[in-house]
Amino acid sequence: MIFKDYYKILELETNKITMDEIKQAYREQAKKYHPDVNVGNKIAEERFKDINEAYRVLSNHVAKRRYDRMWNMHIGNKRKKQNYEESKRTKDAIFSDFFQMFFGNIKQEEQNNNKKTKKNPIVKGENIETAISITVEEAFYGLNKKISLRTVNGSMKTFNIKVPAGIRNNEKIRLIGQGKQGQNGGKNGDLFIKIQIEQNGKFELVGYDLYTSLLLTPWEAALGTRVNIEGIDDTVSVFVPAGIESGEKLRIPSKGYKDGKGGRGDLTVTIKIMVPKQLTKKEKEIYEKLKEISKFNPRANNHKNNKNL
Repeated sequence: MIFKDYYKILELETNKITMDEIKQAYREQAKKYHPDVNVGNKIAEERFKDINEAYRVLSNHVAKRRYDRMWNMHIGNKRKKQNYEESKRTKDAIFSDFFQMFFGNIKQEEQNNNKKTKKNPIVKGENIETAISITVEEAFYGLNKKISLRTVNGSMKTFNIKVPAGIRNNEKIRLIGQGKQGQNGGKNGDLFIKIQIEQNGKFELVGYDLYTSLLLTPWEAALGTRVNIEGIDDTVSVFVPAGIESGEKLRIPSKGYKDGKGGRGDLTVTIKIMVPKQLTKKEKEIYEKLKEISKFNPRANNHKNNKNL
């Protein structure tokens, strides 16, 4: 019986190699002697079978250890004097006599494993998704939050999650292996927690920009003023020009939400002019006097536009 030097077949110099090196050598030799590029070449065809046979043994950890013991005894340091030889195989047989004698059970073991796999396939557990709501301020600064979920068996389980500062609306946090349990050795699924940022607080988040409101008195809007606006992380002094109207906006650059690149969006302030619902006697007198002397008529333009229609 000819001892087959599987390392020689894969053109490897030693058996002190990694599994990745074995795979790389196999790919190179298989590509070189593949029947598709050696049509009608019987020698290349046999060599291709030997290459697959060598890889079958050396890629199996148990078979490789068994083979290495024989390799050290038959070849070892004498390897350079050995020439590659093909051992006999029956007509159209995939494996040689040498393989069948020492490693034939590998094929049977693989077939048994395949049958087991088909009978009891490995199934990864399903992912689970849930959602939690946080304020814009919490999203801006980040926070640690505990959530409790009911498991498939009905019990409650508490998770500690860390919401990173600057998280985006509807972004998901992934907890690996906290989903449904896998079957037949399969990995557990993951738990995905969608972060929903509330838009009904002091700030509204649109993209990377924050929106808030600034309430003004009628005389502040008419005369102009300087006011302090509370941003999400500091207070900003802003000049309000005279004659500003409700609905107009003031934009404050780089005072918005974090953009994930070290920058910030803008803070946009919407003006809302508030009229006092209850007047003192003195205030009422002033308003009456203003009514007498003022020529301002906000409806005048509307009358002109209606005539044009």
